[in-house]
Amino acid sequence: MQPQEPEVEFPKVHDKRLAVRITGVQKKFGKGEQTVMALRGVSWDIAAQEVAMLVGPSGCGKTTLISVVAGILDADVGSVTIFGDEITAMRDRAKTRYRSQNVGFVFQQYNLLPALSAAENAAVPLIIQGVPRRKAIREAADLLGQLGLAKRTHARPSQLSGGQQQRVAIARALIHKPKILVCDEPTAALDHETGMIVMKLIREMAVSADRAVIVVTHDNRIFSMGDRVAHMDDGHIDSVVDGNGHPIPATFAEPAHAGTT
Repeated sequence: MQPQEPEVEFPKVHDKRLAVRITGVQKKFGKGEQTVMALRGVSWDIAAQEVAMLVGPSGCGKTTLISVVAGILDADVGSVTIFGDEITAMRDRAKTRYRSQNVGFVFQQYNLLPALSAAENAAVPLIIQGVPRRKAIREAADLLGQLGLAKRTHARPSQLSGGQQQRVAIARALIHKPKILVCDEPTAALDHETGMIVMKLIREMAVSADRAVIVVTHDNRIFSMGDRVAHMDDGHIDSVVDGNGHPIPATFAEPAHAGTT
C-alpha cells in the first residue's frame, strides 16, 4: 500500500483559503519608444468563497491582469499562484492544459456558437476534455436546469434573451468545475434588473470554498455584490475596499507559499 501524500494546507484568510496570489506582476507591450507598461508591479490577493471585483477606467490594465492570471498572457516579471499552483512558472503546453481544466470565463458578449443548442454550448469545455458528447450534454442540461433554463436547453442562442444567453455562458464557464472563474463585464450588455439577476446567479452558483471569482466591471450598479473591490489605475492596484466600502489591504499577511501539515 503506497503512502498517502501529505495534505496541502493553504494559507487562510480569516476562515477562508487564499485562492489567488498575484505578486509584483509587470507586463509591457512594444519595444523602445513604443513601449507601453500595462502592469506596473501589481500585487493582489484573492480569497476563495468570495466575489472579488476589479474596477477602473478603460486602458488601466484590467484585461491584461486577468489575462495573466488566467494564463493567456505571460508576465514579464512577478508570479501568479492559484490554490498553490504557480501558473506563471508553467511551460506553454502545461499552462494551456491547466487553463482548460481550471479556468472558466464569462464574457460580456456571451460568445455562444450560433449553430449549437444551449446545452451543446454549455457542454463544450467537457467535450474538449474528452468527455463523451452525450454525457457532456446531459451534465450541461442538468446545470442549465439549476440556472432556471430547464425548458430552454434545446434552444439556439438566437432564440434566447440576453439574460438567458448569459446564463448559458455561466453554465459553460462552470461545467468543468474550474478553480477560478473570470467574468469580464458580465452585465454590460444587460439592463439593470437582468444584470442583478445574473450577478445573483454568479454568487449562488460560482462562489464556493474551492473557487475564486473575479469580476471585471465598469458597472458601479453591481459593486455592492462584491466582497472586495480593487480599484485599478495606470497599471497598478490603487486601492481595495470591502463590501461595505471600508479600505482594506490589497494583500494578506499569510506566507505566499502553501505549507504542508
